[in-house]
Amino acid sequence: MSDKDLKDLTLEELWDLFPIILKKHNSEYKDWYNKKKKKLMKILDQNKIKRINHIGSTAVKGLIAKPTVDILLEIDKDYDLKKLKSNLKDNGWILMHENDMENLDLVFNKGYTPQGFAEKVFHLHVRYLGDWDELYFRDYLIKYEKVADEYGKLKKKLEKKYKHDRDAYTEAKSDFIKKWTKKAKKEFGDRY
Repeated sequence: MSDKDLKDLTLEELWDLFPIILKKHNSEYKDWYNKKKKKLMKILDQNKIKRINHIGSTAVKGLIAKPTVDILLEIDKDYDLKKLKSNLKDNGWILMHENDMENLDLVFNKGYTPQGFAEKVFHLHVRYLGDWDELYFRDYLIKYEKVADEYGKLKKKLEKKYKHDRDAYTEAKSDFIKKWTKKAKKEFGDRY
């Protein structure tokens, strides 16, 4: 690869550099999350953080996953977003997606390099405190191993089909996720 910066790559070049790769569950994911959580708590305004959670497939023991630890950081509505973004950027996080209207949705990544994935990869989802589907889906998969196994099989099937198309891979999982999230919300009530 040339000396191109990641921001200079086309979507197709990014998908080639960062394909869908599923791996057997790594028992160290929880430790990765805990260490990254501690670092985040040191660099961010703790008084404005409402909740922080390990989400996604790496939070479900035994589930195959992209080796990427997803973190949901929920903040107060009066958190200074400019300061938050600056603090994260200064600590190596790359802002990949931003929607800071009424329903805040910021996504930061760490572990993406011009040579491909680093040894540890993280996605940080920053939102206002809320009743987020990802929390319900995670908890449902933890409680119901058969559903988690079914999800793992779906992901393996989709990995082959969409190895170099992250958007299509994500979209192809959405009906499954919506179905079980709906059941989780019915069972768990207003847990969050």
